[in-house]
Amino acid sequence: MVTAAALAVAALVVPGRAAMAQTERSPDSSGRTVASSPSQTPEANYWVYVANEASDAVSRVRFGPDGLVVERSIEVGIRPADIDGAHGVTVSPDGLYWYVSVAHGTPFGEVWKYTAGSDQLVGKAAVGMFPATMAVTPDGLSLFVVNFNLHGNPVPSSVSAIFATGMQELAKIETCVKPHGSTINRAGTLHYSACVGSDQIVEISVDDLAVTRRLLMTPGEERLLASSEEPSEGAPRCKPTWVTVSPDDRQLYVACNGNQEVLELDAADLQVTRRFATGKGPYNLAVSPDGRYVVATLKGQGSVAIIDRRSGEERRVDASQAVTHGVVVSPDSRYAFVSNEAIGSTLGTLDVIDLERAERVASTPLALQSGGIAFWKMEPIAEGT
Repeated sequence: MVTAAALAVAALVVPGRAAMAQTERSPDSSGRTVASSPSQTPEANYWVYVANEASDAVSRVRFGPDGLVVERSIEVGIRPADIDGAHGVTVSPDGLYWYVSVAHGTPFGEVWKYTAGSDQLVGKAAVGMFPATMAVTPDGLSLFVVNFNLHGNPVPSSVSAIFATGMQELAKIETCVKPHGSTINRAGTLHYSACVGSDQIVEISVDDLAVTRRLLMTPGEERLLASSEEPSEGAPRCKPTWVTVSPDDRQLYVACNGNQEVLELDAADLQVTRRFATGKGPYNLAVSPDGRYVVATLKGQGSVAIIDRRSGEERRVDASQAVTHGVVVSPDSRYAFVSNEAIGSTLGTLDVIDLERAERVASTPLALQSGGIAFWKMEPIAEGT
């Protein structure tokens, strides 16, 4: 989220928008664009997009044999003189488009659609207050964004369903207080989000655009809620910030930011099946495509937890900055890409972690408050290059 410190220094340290927009970047001897090459040379090139919330810019970054390269910075935002807050970013399953949630607006936020690679703006959709994380259905037709309502009163907010082809909002589905962590199962039938302000996980039918189940996440009291039931008032204790799905759709994983644990749920009945103790402030989660690892950013201590799904064992890797944020895993399950917000006027960073070795193998500065992250594509290195 946009911090007061980041807002205060943004005008001093962020390059002018005209300079940042659509700029191509090449390797730089200062090390600000390319980090040191990994000790084991990657066998492919990998690309990610990272939203920099207090810079109103999205970074396109490539990782490969020549290290970690910031290829382009794309300007986003509504007001040139204000920080609008590029928070969430996601890529369509076919890799042709990427989307970014622009959190602040008048009176609401928006989701912007870009062509991937050429990075040209092709559409916008007005949504709710402070749209945050997003997910696209496997067919690429529907996009769901949580309206986090960061600056509003602590009342139930919504999830916006968008027809992605024409960028039209189809519905605002009321869910809970401060929804976050938008995820769609692999079958494309169910959407899940976490309620930071009301200790719930909410399940939505993609076809019906309606809430189907709600799970109370208060530690030790986890249970399904009746359709009209509201839990008793009180400060949230789990404070779930993220929910993600296993590759076979059989398990859900939830980050309990306030209770320092990641929970495994049975997707069929939403019962808790395992608990993994973590460090301080688990925030975002990713499951490796091969199903071996659950990777959690620990926002409260500047590190990343790699949890083995079979044994439950955890290995810890320090991040390059003190405030970790987002994580995605490459399709070959070899690398985790982690965004780090940093603090104040310090630039955020992107880290690459080798999951097998539990080692950070590359890092590079990006812009202010690097947050939302999405994997775009990987391409094998051609022989002889």
